[in-house]
Amino acid sequence: MTAQTGMQDERGNDEVRCEPVRRVAGAANGANKPVKILVGFTPGTAPDLAARILAERFAEVWGTPFVVENLQGAGSNIATERVAKAAADGTTLLMGGNSALVINPSLYDKLPFDPVKDFAPISQVFIAANVLAVPPEVPARTVAELVTLAKAQPGKLSYGHAGVGTSQHLGAELFKYMAHVDIASVPYRGTTALMPDLLANRIAMSFANIVNVVPLAKEGKLRALAITSVKRSALAPDLPTMAESGFPGFEAVPWFGLLAPSGTPKDIIDKLHGETVKALALPEVRKKFDELGLEPVGNTPAEFAAVIKKETPEWAKVIKDAGIKLGN
Repeated sequence: MTAQTGMQDERGNDEVRCEPVRRVAGAANGANKPVKILVGFTPGTAPDLAARILAERFAEVWGTPFVVENLQGAGSNIATERVAKAAADGTTLLMGGNSALVINPSLYDKLPFDPVKDFAPISQVFIAANVLAVPPEVPARTVAELVTLAKAQPGKLSYGHAGVGTSQHLGAELFKYMAHVDIASVPYRGTTALMPDLLANRIAMSFANIVNVVPLAKEGKLRALAITSVKRSALAPDLPTMAESGFPGFEAVPWFGLLAPSGTPKDIIDKLHGETVKALALPEVRKKFDELGLEPVGNTPAEFAAVIKKETPEWAKVIKDAGIKLGN
């Protein structure tokens, strides 16, 4: 669900550290402890890089050490659970995505956390986008032509995705549902893992991350048909959205936001929200996000909570209708 960029800090470490001067007001009885931002994905992925950008900003503003800790595994459930059970004192935060907060409740029989009750949303940080792409050998230059091709060959075409429950997987299932087509699912361990088969025409299509697709499309190695976000992307402004391509309301994107454990004092939430919004408005930050194909958000805690509440039943329906289960 995230762009693999392979970037780390200047020392090659998996953390951003700054010398402590003072801590975020009101947190942890004034104890001089680092603030951790947990990320359920590997270093160099989009949520990791976004967390580092915010960590550097927060450290500069408050003179407090902010540490980005990568704790991947179980569809980011491990990191999410760790934050859910952490002390509500502002010293442990989560860069959490819709995979754990919105989608996983419908994929797992039981989760060790409640996405609504166990967290205090601070702000959505970014929305990414996927692109419906096909190899040049596939005789479809528009989404409509791809639908016609798929209907002429029920069950014969296949799509690759980055793993069960990812936005790429669910985006393809939503496409199948809305287009009434039968296309076989082929799971991979991330976008970079499926790319060789897509390039070699061993799979017919993929809703792959925009950062991975756009350079290859410009080289003529892939054909990009449409983007899965509600708005066009600055990375590919000429590429239509799925909605513009005949699928009204279509949206299948990974998003990430900053959250704290439920019960974290409101003054801490407000301070973190305010500085997140300021950071996302900085020209240098917007430039970095543009390069990564990320759209900064910066909404309020209430607006972030409303997104989670709205999207959970929407994706639950897609997952149920498609019969998706872990291991599919």
